[in-house]
Amino acid sequence: MSSFTPDARGFYGPYGGSFVPEILHACVSRLQASYADVLSSPDFQREYRALLRDYVGRPSPLYYARRLSEHVGTHVYLKREDLNHTGAHKINNAIGQVLLARHLGKRRIIAETGAGQHGVATATVCALMGLPCRVYMGALDVRRQRPNVERMRMLGAEVVPVASGNQTLKDAVNEAIRDWTCHPDDTYYLIGSTMGPHPYPDLVARLQSVISEEMKAQLASQTGRDHPDYLVACIGGGSNAAGTFYHYADDGRVRLVLAEAGGAGAHTPQTAATLTAGTPGVLHGSRTLVLQDADGQVCEAYSLSAGLDYPGVGPMHADLVRRGRATVYAVTDDEALRAAFELTRLEGIIPALESAHALAVLSRLGAGPDDVVALTLSGRGDKDLDTYMHSSLMTDNEFTRKEKKADR
Repeated sequence: MSSFTPDARGFYGPYGGSFVPEILHACVSRLQASYADVLSSPDFQREYRALLRDYVGRPSPLYYARRLSEHVGTHVYLKREDLNHTGAHKINNAIGQVLLARHLGKRRIIAETGAGQHGVATATVCALMGLPCRVYMGALDVRRQRPNVERMRMLGAEVVPVASGNQTLKDAVNEAIRDWTCHPDDTYYLIGSTMGPHPYPDLVARLQSVISEEMKAQLASQTGRDHPDYLVACIGGGSNAAGTFYHYADDGRVRLVLAEAGGAGAHTPQTAATLTAGTPGVLHGSRTLVLQDADGQVCEAYSLSAGLDYPGVGPMHADLVRRGRATVYAVTDDEALRAAFELTRLEGIIPALESAHALAVLSRLGAGPDDVVALTLSGRGDKDLDTYMHSSLMTDNEFTRKEKKADR
């Protein structure tokens, strides 16, 4: 069995499963019974692949980052999901799930979003398909991701700010689930990551697997072999990481590396480093690692990155780490910011703050000068410009001075 294939009950080792209210049991069971057959059907694949090609712009490029490679001392290839339509990997999943919802006869789409990229992707596909769309977003995230909020509204989606909790992704998920329980018959909940009850973790992973599918062919063309030595992805819930790892999960030649949001430090109260500091528990319909106190109360996650401040993680990733298949690094806010500015000034690419967490671990890998590192840039940094502009690195020329001195 593949590392990304759950058992019949949706478990990856001790993690996963389906823990839902009775009112949702029927629609979740129907989804479990039908999703695999629908996704593998010729009609679905024909329409899905055509939209990925002609609407999203796939395949996304695999770019050899020469100056970044020289800077870190190893060969770095960037999988450019930031160049997709809507600016992130989220569109791959949104298209697939809206097609699935249409097959199930659902007439209304709801979603949660943190950084706003999943919300934008969902609103985009709903506009394309002519479906009403409601997106739940933490009130704090609404303020710090304003460009994506306005994009969703322009696309016709109703954006609902959530003022409970710490007003971020966890709270948006809570409200989306409440909506779903009130409208189980006509509503499809389009979950944006590899979290939630079975079959969502597997469903999202399959839809995002196009990332590693393309990467294998692109690496073979550019390097003469279809696998890297190191494969790196940032992780919050885990959709970008699942897509990056999917076709390499059982390839022992490849070292899988996850970069999670350490916030102010993995073992401080201000963190979202679930794989490092979490303990087993049930959150939003699945058993996984959760940031929680001794009484089992979920702790508020923190990260400067709106897309990573989630107190849980996908069950498949929790199991990969449990088995020692994936290595985890907790990246602080400051480390992520510095990595973002390094990429921008070396390669002319402004990454999403989420992706910057992955970039920050390049210096920690111990990769040699002949090694190949493939890293997924999950999104572009337009949405994070306000955060970058208020960073001290915006006016700190230390990095630029070092590069100019090296050039001389």
